[in-house]
Parts: sequence; structure tokens; C-alpha cells
Amino acid sequence: MSLGNKLAEARKKQNLTQEQLAERLGVTRQAVSRWESDAAYPETDKIVRMAQILEVSCDYLLQDGVDEKGKPAASPVTRLLKQAQGKRVRLTFYESEGMPVVHEWCVIRDFDGGWANVEVVVNKKKPQKNEIRLIPLSAISTVTFLKDGEAARRSPLELN
Repeated sequence: MSLGNKLAEARKKQNLTQEQLAERLGVTRQAVSRWESDAAYPETDKIVRMAQILEVSCDYLLQDGVDEKGKPAASPVTRLLKQAQGKRVRLTFYESEGMPVVHEWCVIRDFDGGWANVEVVVNKKKPQKNEIRLIPLSAISTVTFLKDGEAARRSPLELN
């Protein structure tokens, strides 16, 4: 997203008009309009002041992939893992031999950076023998969520 789009979005979230923002910055409404349309770029001191007024970080305004607080924005993989965390899922990933391995009833316990801490069923006949593995996120091929109520109707052994 461009600086202009981020600026306009942040301004609207604060319920400010272009004229109100311009007044607070000591510039004309036309200057704010040019910034929001990416026809011109504000000076550095104006960016710093805008970030304060709009309650966003300078990094957010100037960089892609950064949230309003200045932290790296969550990737689609991170959002998916947050949804899957603590739930039973079917996980397909590639092991070192490059062969796909499907594990029913995996539970993503935690994830950080490029790794996921996953509990997998090793022995279907002895579910207490589950194993905790550290898996690189790059090795995960698919994550399939169970339908609502499926886990309640069927035991882990019946699904395999």
C-alpha cells in the first residue's frame, strides 16, 4: 500500500478531514490531498508529525509489511497458524526425503519465526505415544481444519 493510501486510511480512522489534518500540520488542504494521491511526498518532519497525530508509526507510513504500531505485519501463514493453534488439524508437510507425510490429528502447540511446535500421532493404536516435533514452516504443505463437531463424533483412531 502506498504512503498516500496509508495516510488517507489512518486519517479517516481518526475521523479527520484533509482540512483538519492540514491545519494541525500547518499546511494547506491541497498539500494533504497531493500526499494522499501520491502526487507529492511530505517532508520528513511532516511525516513524523503526521504519525503522532494519526497515532501510527513512521515505519507504517513509509514501509510495506509493517502494521500501524511499527511491527512486522502478520503474514497469511502466521494468521493461519494462529487459527490452527491448539486445534486438531490434518497437517501435510514434506520431510527431508521430499515425500509428503499426512498426519491426522496434529495439534499445533506453538509457532515462532520459521518453526512450529507440533504434536503428532506416531502410533495410531497407542495414542498416548504422541510425539512433539519442531517443524520448519517452509515444510508445511497444507493445513486442513476439521469440520465443526467432527472431533466430537469420531475418535482419533476412527479417522485414520
